[in-house]
Amino acid sequence: MDLTPIIKQFLSVAIYLIPFFIIIKFLKSAYFKGVMGEFVVNVTAKIFLDKKKYHLLKNITLPTEGGTTQIDHIIISKCGIFVIETKNMKGWIFGGEHQKSWTQKIFKHTNKFQNPLHQNYKHVKTLGSLLELNSEQIFSLIVFVGDSEFKTKMPENVTYGKSYIRYIKSKKQPLLTESDVTTIVQKIETGCLLQSFKTNREHVKHVKQIVKNKNAVQTSNKTCQKWSG
Repeated sequence: MDLTPIIKQFLSVAIYLIPFFIIIKFLKSAYFKGVMGEFVVNVTAKIFLDKKKYHLLKNITLPTEGGTTQIDHIIISKCGIFVIETKNMKGWIFGGEHQKSWTQKIFKHTNKFQNPLHQNYKHVKTLGSLLELNSEQIFSLIVFVGDSEFKTKMPENVTYGKSYIRYIKSKKQPLLTESDVTTIVQKIETGCLLQSFKTNREHVKHVKQIVKNKNAVQTSNKTCQKWSG
């Protein structure tokens, strides 16, 4: 029996099916979900926040002692800096402010994930340190998007969908000057934070080397004095 016609027919169908399955897999990937989550935040911020008062920056990479860390969004205004961590998830979400892990439940499937408030804490502290700002000037903000629902009471800075806009607008007390806002935006946009961190780290390394060399000389002198005595 000649299977050639059947094989050719199968291959002709596979040519169309393979790209289809690749696209489906990509749409279900964590990367795509993250991109879509950030897209939702971008669009709502541009629609509901006055560009003259609020400055939106996205995908910001900051230096840390262990390498770098990336922040999804930073919104800068005179009423504070909002550091946003976006979560595109579905299902029921259970969690508490001080819990190490939160729970995602989809029917009978249960998944644990890191408390996003703890995850964003590092971002807030890093940014505050680099900009030399105090904790009262920076706000941690978590934004869930997707087909998810909170099943436990969440802190006011853990929001769903565009409700994060309401949280931002609720901060009405000026904490920064217009000049401060301009300077901060410029520092982040131009990569000055990365440059200043690198310069500072090299300076600290240089100082440590000077101290090390000085201690080595003193130790050598003491040894020489001991033998000459």
